[in-house]
Amino acid sequence: MLDCLQVNLALLADRHHGPGTHLRLGARLRFAPRPGPDGLPTVEPTLDDHLADASELLGLTVATRVSGVDRPVIAAAGGPVYVVADAHYLPWVPYFGHKHVEHSFLVEPGADGDTVEVTDGYHNDTQWGKARPGSHTYGRDELAAILAADPQGVELLHLVPRPLGPAPRPAADLDADRAAEYLRAYAEHPDRTAALERFTLETWLLARARKLYAQYAAGGPEAAVDPAAAEHLARWDGVVEHAYLTFRRVARGRAEPPELLARAAEVLRADATALTGGGPAAEPEGGAATGDGELRPTVRAVVADVLALDEHLVPDTELTGLAEFSSLRMVEIVEGLEAAFDVEFGPDDLVPEKLHRIDDLCGLVHRALAAR
Repeated sequence: MLDCLQVNLALLADRHHGPGTHLRLGARLRFAPRPGPDGLPTVEPTLDDHLADASELLGLTVATRVSGVDRPVIAAAGGPVYVVADAHYLPWVPYFGHKHVEHSFLVEPGADGDTVEVTDGYHNDTQWGKARPGSHTYGRDELAAILAADPQGVELLHLVPRPLGPAPRPAADLDADRAAEYLRAYAEHPDRTAALERFTLETWLLARARKLYAQYAAGGPEAAVDPAAAEHLARWDGVVEHAYLTFRRVARGRAEPPELLARAAEVLRADATALTGGGPAAEPEGGAATGDGELRPTVRAVVADVLALDEHLVPDTELTGLAEFSSLRMVEIVEGLEAAFDVEFGPDDLVPEKLHRIDDLCGLVHRALAAR
């Protein structure tokens, strides 16, 4: 539920103030787009936004901050240092060598004085592999050389704890009028690949923020989320899948599947009621396709291959119940089926809810074959 800058502030908060403190980051749900890359608006918080939240909600104050460090001196005496660098140069994350994006981690002295421990709590699946929480040991000079490769330099921050105030009440500031303007910018942007790539990240950020808010409002990390909110969050998961699928199709020169932005508008409108108890969530997509028994063996084989499972472990019901299934794997299944059957699926068929069951996938292939 935490992005790559939040997550290691969360580790510090839990270390200083006790397990579960990090959930306070969900106390404030905002929708406040600002100008972003490529002339597109973004809801992505800045580092300063995250540090302000850490001060207000997590009891963490910035004691020192050094920006644009060319070759940082890793001397974390007295506690861990919070570091922000370009993930493109960090060998323990899947973005290494692939994507430029801000990323955080903690650095503190190792056991022998000559090494340092890098701790990174980030959890995410990417097209280049999985990011998982972990610790990594480096020599001081070794880590300094890694960070020196970043031409923009890195930021080093030392955050110190201060007393926590009372747990804040959940508060949502959601402006539906701003949502219409925000989505219109993505709908009208001439570079569809750039717009959809950015919007994929936007939906991921929006969904994660809402999950964090709902979990905080529920009362704790293990508390059950309100059923109406849980249903609404599932709708958000569908939007995230739809965005990634749409981006991948357009990036490969295929037609843009319709309805993504209309669907995003629907769940944004429903946020205020579904997440604050004022009404029902957005209605789910419906209509499963009918399967085709003659196609089923090949369809199952493609799904099993993408998910790295034995075929007998692939269920006929929802694939979303499998730990191996994700929006990334869903797109790979679609592309694998197109290659296996030498077809191109129509954009109207590429709605995530129609891609979660073997029957639906068989129906998808059947319609594509019939249209050839």
